[in-house]
Amino acid sequence: MTHTELRLEIKQLIIDSLDLEDLSPEEIIDDEPLFNDGLGLDSIDALELGLAIKKRYGVKIDANSENTKQHFASITSLCALIVSHEPA
Repeated sequence: MTHTELRLEIKQLIIDSLDLEDLSPEEIIDDEPLFNDGLGLDSIDALELGLAIKKRYGVKIDANSENTKQHFASITSLCALIVSHEPA
């Protein structure tokens, strides 16, 4: 899977897991923040998204880790996290 395909898949996962049907994957900008001024997600969304990522990609995101905020910063950072956990 290419990074472009993975980014599109992650965008669709966000839409599906957070019930954002009024949003299309194309409307989510890769480097735009997912929280606050960007997509506007909140901490509840982060928990749900973390569970969806674990279920889909087998990547466990530690809610108490200092790196978690970085991983959830944007589509690009989530993509990098998932790629870093793929078997070589």
